[in-house]
Amino acid sequence: MNKYELAVVVNARIEEEERAAVVDRCKALIERFGGTITNVDDWGKKRLAYEIQKMKEGFYYFIQFDAESSAPIEIENRIRIMDNVIRFLCVRQDKA
Repeated sequence: MNKYELAVVVNARIEEEERAAVVDRCKALIERFGGTITNVDDWGKKRLAYEIQKMKEGFYYFIQFDAESSAPIEIENRIRIMDNVIRFLCVRQDKA
């Protein structure tokens, strides 16, 4: 099992319940592909470095999880088509 971190930027124009549903769907995808969530870090609303889809702000979430090496590809393929996810990035954490 490898350690990964999934960074997700969610649309700031949607309601709180919809934002929570997006994060829950991301967590469900991780668990669906055999991952174990270790930590969810909510950074709240932040200004984007540049405008994306005419939006200047987004809600940032960082989800740390343990999974097999095949899981991040499957998770990214599903997150890519989610409507309210502006940007995402899944990276493997080094053993430091």
